[in-house]
Amino acid sequence: MIRYHDDEWGTSVHNDRKLFEFLILEGAQAGLSWSTVLKKRKNYRRAFDNFEPKKIAGYTKKDIKRLLGDAGIIRNRLKIAATINNARQFLKVQKEFGSFDKYIWQFVNYKTIINKYKTLSKMPAKTRESDAMSKDLKRRGFKFIGSTICYAFMQAVGMVNDHTTDCFRYDEINRKAQ
Repeated sequence: MIRYHDDEWGTSVHNDRKLFEFLILEGAQAGLSWSTVLKKRKNYRRAFDNFEPKKIAGYTKKDIKRLLGDAGIIRNRLKIAATINNARQFLKVQKEFGSFDKYIWQFVNYKTIINKYKTLSKMPAKTRESDAMSKDLKRRGFKFIGSTICYAFMQAVGMVNDHTTDCFRYDEINRKAQ
């Protein structure tokens, strides 16, 4: 968790495959802790073809059976089905916008929102931007993509800087966002 915080969380991501990975992992976390998902991340990459949307979009019932038998991932039938569905929707968004990156960053006007929270207790679970993102993703057929999941995704991929103001990463992220 410390390495994830220090090296990844909140860093701007503009690579479509990486954005897809975070979208799927945030959905997998629903009802669980992030540490549970993070511990299984390597297994997720293996089980889901390194989060290659084109490969996942072509998964069949045989793949679903394989995934349900894989103890290295969260074996929830609905979440697995959502991953396959979301890969298909992801490809549609890429085709429409040229990249998922171009589509998803529009919700923050293509730049990191820099918050100024002094404590974690002040941090919201969702915002109007995550509400808009969730609504549009749902309209496009995505699953496991509520506003709270969207906000966690936004935090993870650097769409918002929610490091507390006393965290060493806060200024690092802000400098990169400029």
